[in-house]
Amino acid sequence: MSAAERVSSPLLIAVVASLAAFMEVLDTTIVNVALSHIGGSLAASQDESAWVLTSYLVANGIVLPLSGWIAGVIGRKNYFLLSIAGFTAASFACGISTSLPMLIGFRLLQGFAGGGLQPMQLSIVMDAFPPEKRGVAFGITGMTMIVAPILGPTLGGFITDSFNWRWIFFMNVPIGILALTLVNRLVVDPEHAKAKGLLSIDYIGLTLIVIGLGAMQVVLDKGQEDDWFDSRFILTFTAISVVSLIAATIWLLRQDDPVIDIRLMATRSFGMACLMIFFVGVALYASSTMLPLLVQSQFGYDATTAGLVLSPGGFALVLLMPIVGRLVNRFEASHLIALGMLTISLGMWLTSYLTPQIDYDTFVMMRVIQVLGLPFLFIPCSTMAFSNIPPEKGNKASALYSMIRNVGGSIGISLMLSYQVRHQQIHQSILAEHLTPVNPAYQNLLSRYTDSLINLGNTSTAAGVSAMNRMYEELQNQAAILAYSDVFRLLAAITLILSFLALLMPRNQAGQKGTAANPAAH
Repeated sequence: MSAAERVSSPLLIAVVASLAAFMEVLDTTIVNVALSHIGGSLAASQDESAWVLTSYLVANGIVLPLSGWIAGVIGRKNYFLLSIAGFTAASFACGISTSLPMLIGFRLLQGFAGGGLQPMQLSIVMDAFPPEKRGVAFGITGMTMIVAPILGPTLGGFITDSFNWRWIFFMNVPIGILALTLVNRLVVDPEHAKAKGLLSIDYIGLTLIVIGLGAMQVVLDKGQEDDWFDSRFILTFTAISVVSLIAATIWLLRQDDPVIDIRLMATRSFGMACLMIFFVGVALYASSTMLPLLVQSQFGYDATTAGLVLSPGGFALVLLMPIVGRLVNRFEASHLIALGMLTISLGMWLTSYLTPQIDYDTFVMMRVIQVLGLPFLFIPCSTMAFSNIPPEKGNKASALYSMIRNVGGSIGISLMLSYQVRHQQIHQSILAEHLTPVNPAYQNLLSRYTDSLINLGNTSTAAGVSAMNRMYEELQNQAAILAYSDVFRLLAAITLILSFLALLMPRNQAGQKGTAANPAAH
């Protein structure tokens, strides 16, 4: 037994492994509020600067499902160290970029390097704890996967407003160096996670997965911007993605040692946990994107204040995670998951009651209730997912599980953004029907606006035009708020349905201990 094995506690290993993954997950949202600053600094339009986000997501989405296979070839610890080093170096390169193409190129490298951090963290932590204590382990990893996306916009807004957008990337450098040092000293691969060498390469499966996921990520990231299937570009990439992923599924099912072991989905506990974690991704990432957009676009909040709306929810999660980590050994996972979905549904439903008069404190309260259910989802889902997975399948299971959660997040963001835009148009059309000369309320409000402008020294003609413009702006604002209400109402309905579906999940998985939970884990 090595020195590292003798002195390293499971808790310390979990914290060290989670440090690197936290840094990577944070980067999926921290750039969101800085796009306008990046575009202005590098002379790029809003559409062009959006590729700073999409390039990272595309690269990350391609590597994520392949990380289990790569870890098997070079060893889990070696791959984790390589990912940390590559991510840290690419972060520094992003910070010193002098043009948009240069920044996009380094963001691609950052995404490729960071793709292995989440699944390797999950696999390392899972091996560090015995089965009966994995609730605590997944509580720690849950802070990484749930709190980081929530704190990202807050931290990004503060850094951008107080310093410079480049420090969003530079801050990764000292954290990466620290994580690299600690992982190298403390983490030791068990026998099943050591390098097996490049015994064979499934070129066909690898190619189909890369093309399929890459094309899908482009469709999700650019769909709303290009008006979805009215765009030939989106139609082409959709066709490429669908054909590639169907072909990949057929091919992988026929392989003895596939790049991605989708046969793991046949294990009921793993398959249903993946279904639930998919919608955890939908709810978490969609709400974390929509709420800051709402308060910035319709209520005039700056980047820092918009981020601060999310922060109290993140602190609430930090307090809840250790508590829920202990509950998974006392209550059935399906019941905890149902409670989590029901709590999120309640939070989304309350948030749907939006009015133009809502203040900051109310938004914070809405957000806290939205996220209170997440610990009851993430920890029991993770515990159930790996309860019947043998150790030698851990790397590939972690990669598949992480990929499904992230795909849920991407789909959730894209579909909810599209849903909001289209429903805003619907509400605008309905509200416009009431702005007619025969509507007394409309005429009275228009007259008051016009008279107030005339009293300020405007001519009657100019005042009339300005009053009409103000009425139109109010129309757009109310239509947008109603559309955001529809988004949160839809998320409430989805999570409510899933709270009942959760009761059909396998029973007594999280509550069992020792060998009864997972004999193979020993």
